[in-house]
Amino acid sequence: MLKKIVHLFFVITGATVGFLYMPDIVRLLGVTEAGWAQSPYFGSVLGALILFSISYGIAGYIVNLLKWIEDALIRVPVGDLFFGSIGLIIGLVIAYLINITLQDINIKIISQIIPLFLMILLGYLGFQVGFRRREEFVHLLAKKDRDKKRSVDEEQAQTVVPKPKILDTSVIIDGRIADICQTSFLEGTIVIPQFVLGELQHIADSSDVLKRNRGRRGLDVLNRIQKELPIKVEIYEGDFEDVQEVDSKLIKLAKVMDGVLVTNDFNLNKVCDLQGVRVLNINDLANAVKPVVLPGEELMVQVIKDGKEQNQGIAYLDDGTMIVVEEGAHFIGKTIEVIITSVLQTSAGRMIFAKPKLLERERAL
Repeated sequence: MLKKIVHLFFVITGATVGFLYMPDIVRLLGVTEAGWAQSPYFGSVLGALILFSISYGIAGYIVNLLKWIEDALIRVPVGDLFFGSIGLIIGLVIAYLINITLQDINIKIISQIIPLFLMILLGYLGFQVGFRRREEFVHLLAKKDRDKKRSVDEEQAQTVVPKPKILDTSVIIDGRIADICQTSFLEGTIVIPQFVLGELQHIADSSDVLKRNRGRRGLDVLNRIQKELPIKVEIYEGDFEDVQEVDSKLIKLAKVMDGVLVTNDFNLNKVCDLQGVRVLNINDLANAVKPVVLPGEELMVQVIKDGKEQNQGIAYLDDGTMIVVEEGAHFIGKTIEVIITSVLQTSAGRMIFAKPKLLERERAL
């Protein structure tokens, strides 16, 4: 197929050259008797036959040369080929613009030969410039791309959309999330998954009085958030049927929505940290804003129950902070004055250790 194309090219070239120059050649040879020999059409046929005959001898070499050029181009990196081609196109365009002005000159060598020479020369120079200076072009394009990307990132940074906040069961039952939403500390949409609502309803229907009260408290908190507070609330209707535990579903939902999980569950907080899910822990927030209790301060507390260790009593502050009263088991049900001995703060909450002031006085005496 390629050899046939080469033959066709020679025929067309021979016909064109014969048509343009054969009448002049005949006149230069002095053949004036045969008028038909001066006809451009005769020259066209003669030129086509001559070059067609020549093509049979050199077509094979031309085909081999073209295949060698094809293999060489295939091995050239695409970047080099691209910039070389761009340079070639620019060179040919410049040559075409110059040739337009040369067409008005009635000298054949200027109007026909020089344009061909310019096309070859400027095409070659354009290809060489594009090929040899490709690194500079790549660097320039990369710099423009970085500048454009930087400007886009800056625009996006100015219009950052807050991530949705996903509530878990424990933080809803805790109740403090409603007050936090009311103060507008949480930005973005509050997402309440349907499976969390199902768990709350299951707790509210429990036969255990304590669980039932906690479940109903959680539902009341959600009702307040949805109806009374100026914040967008969205109920997520989907479910992950392949996952059984609610905590695992919450983590998977946070990944799917690229959201933030709001909780006060210490263990869930740790699992989220391991899986790369962002968490807002209500206990951490409470520890950050609650008044600092320092060792040596005196408080009035009511001892409610026994502690885990012998002779320990347990009391609570108004915000729910647990106070472990050493040797406080004898004061269960009584309101006594205690002295703070130490304070332990963790993500699970704050724990205060104290001793009854009355015992300290007796020891002092």
